Amino acid sequence: MITLYMGCLIAGVLLAVVMLLFGDWLGGVAHSLHVIQPTSLIVGLTVFGGAGVMLLRYTELADGAVCIASIISAIFSAFFMYFLYVRPMRNAENSTGFSIQDLNGRVGEVLTSIPAHGYGEVLVRFGAGNVAHTAAGLNGEAIGEGARVLVIEAREGTLYVIHYDDI
Repeated sequence: MITLYMGCLIAGVLLAVVMLLFGDWLGGVAHSLHVIQPTSLIVGLTVFGGAGVMLLRYTELADGAVCIASIISAIFSAFFMYFLYVRPMRNAENSTGFSIQDLNGRVGEVLTSIPAHGYGEVLVRFGAGNVAHTAAGLNGEAIGEGARVLVIEAREGTLYVIHYDDI
């Protein structure tokens, strides 16, 4: 039995190193499997092996009791890893990237006045920062510098805006 536990412990440690080196790729492969997460499985395997080795060496428990205790430890560890680390980290993924379509309905401020049937620049607060974008009046109207505007639509890299105060 000690061979089984040592094998699981060593395999778990080696797989943990592989996950450290290739975790992004393996995480992408396993992303479709919501229940089975490689990190949780590796933790379970490692804890199973480590608990088995420790219980065999340092207790007087029978082999069956050691096996059951190791399995229970592995299951609890895998669940704790999933619910306390893997799942919260998956839900906490953030990106600073956005689509220009995400600016629809946002309020901004004209940085460079927008001439009638021409283009200017609008600053829109988005997420934790600001984004400046080329803008035009929706109906070809002129909008002065400093005016508050509402982004109505975004197409072909240009924000089409109207005066926010007109709403």
